[in-house]
Amino acid sequence: MSEAVAEGESAVELLLRAAAMVPAERYALAAIIVAFVFLYRFLELHVIGDILRGFRGGRVELTFHPASEIYHRVASRCRLLHGRYLATPWLASPHLQTLFLGIHGMPPSFTYKRQLYTVCDGGTIALDWLLASDFEVADGFISEDASTPLVVVVPGLTSDSSAAYAKHLVYSMASKGWNVVVSNHRGLGGVSITSDCFYNGGWTEDVREVIKYLHHRYPKTPLFCIGTSIGANIVVKYLGEEGENTPVAGAVSICSPWDLLIGDRFISRKLVQRIYDKALAIGLKGYAKLHQPVLARLANWEGIRKTVDTYYRRCSSASYVGNVSVPLLCISALDDPLCTREAIPWDECRANKNIVLATTPNGGHLAFFQGLTARRLWWVGATSEFLSALHDSSYMHRQKANDHVLHSSLESSIDKSPYVNLMEDGMVAAVTEDGPGNDGSPLNHAVDEEQLSNEVGGRRQNVVSALNHNEKASGVGNECPAAATKQQGDDVHSNKLHEIIAPVKRSINQLTRYQGRSVWLLAYIAFVTSWPLLGSLAFITFRKKFRNPLRAK
Repeated sequence: MSEAVAEGESAVELLLRAAAMVPAERYALAAIIVAFVFLYRFLELHVIGDILRGFRGGRVELTFHPASEIYHRVASRCRLLHGRYLATPWLASPHLQTLFLGIHGMPPSFTYKRQLYTVCDGGTIALDWLLASDFEVADGFISEDASTPLVVVVPGLTSDSSAAYAKHLVYSMASKGWNVVVSNHRGLGGVSITSDCFYNGGWTEDVREVIKYLHHRYPKTPLFCIGTSIGANIVVKYLGEEGENTPVAGAVSICSPWDLLIGDRFISRKLVQRIYDKALAIGLKGYAKLHQPVLARLANWEGIRKTVDTYYRRCSSASYVGNVSVPLLCISALDDPLCTREAIPWDECRANKNIVLATTPNGGHLAFFQGLTARRLWWVGATSEFLSALHDSSYMHRQKANDHVLHSSLESSIDKSPYVNLMEDGMVAAVTEDGPGNDGSPLNHAVDEEQLSNEVGGRRQNVVSALNHNEKASGVGNECPAAATKQQGDDVHSNKLHEIIAPVKRSINQLTRYQGRSVWLLAYIAFVTSWPLLGSLAFITFRKKFRNPLRAK
């Protein structure tokens, strides 16, 4: 060393000379170790943890109310919910599981029977059926008095009945003797957009109308509902909105995002999440290009940018969990790369006696692959087990008899009012002059000829636009009634006013019972709708007093 220093070699040169003496194999080994550590953390691999646990898998954790009959009488009988979940060893990563599900997923092979259903606003939904009778030598249709349970599946964002996870679920339920129908979102499943309304993460009207139709068509059939990903958010939000007033006997939520605002922040946080964000954007761009003519006519991009957070808040199902009155199993993976654990409403689920929340340490997003061949999804078996136990119990939800809303002039204005851009429940639609259902199109194609009752759904999706409609009416209402009073007597006007006001009062009372809205909102409705009538009444009252001074002049 002293000789080298004496010769004038620097410390850097000495370090390089020493490094050159290390065999190349050791550098390669070090590079492999560094790459492995990086990938292990980046892909969130858990194969080492599985080895240390002896490939026993992670325990399924259940969250429920201590006095929950749904847990003690139904979920407690489910073996999978009280066991462990072990991921496929070569898919020991949430990202690998999610990627494999999207690329292939090894779905079973079968063929759906398609039914095109037209909703009240003219939109078209593809209902894809797989019946239990399709596995037997049978006629392949459901009788109206059938007691075989029926499951409605609501897919995730930009997904339809052809998705691998949907086919796994549908095939599993049908093979166990259940009838299954996948309610595809508008514009998906190869169906064009036929109205000015699109689906979104909080739009529950399509699910509400499909469930009403199925219950009306098959009144003796136990009806269940399963939502996946964004479809789970829609299903839970629908159940919370309806409360006791739903024919659904039981439901399951798989990998719900719960709080869309938290999910939006989460998906933009890390590099790997940004990759998913780009992937979702690609899927949505494909959807937009497919329906470009309609979107180009309706889109208001500046308005959309200003209401993004508002949309996320209104469409999130977490705030509706407390009002769910149907037995509900919720399954989430704590390593879900799309729907973060931070959004799971733990306390709300624990406080509701109807909900059982099952979480697993691993599983990815809608994946949960099992076995060396990855041909089974754990959540599909858990869902089937829970619904079967619920169906065999006495704890299925029974819809209570609901009051029918009276038909009146106010109801007509709600049913026929134009759409507005941003609805309270998150629906975005164009402002048009045509009300829903004016195109005369049939409600059903090839399966049923009966019309679905839209008493509640039609009013709910147009209640905000009805306010705008009545505001416009109040602007011209001070002239038309005044002209009419010159041609008719005071008694005739009093009778007409009474005939108009009476149904308005009945409708407001009915809306109060059904909607549970704020008293201030109802007061606003009453003021807007009655102002032109009160003006006319005042004109009638003081007409004689003003007539004599005018003649004297």
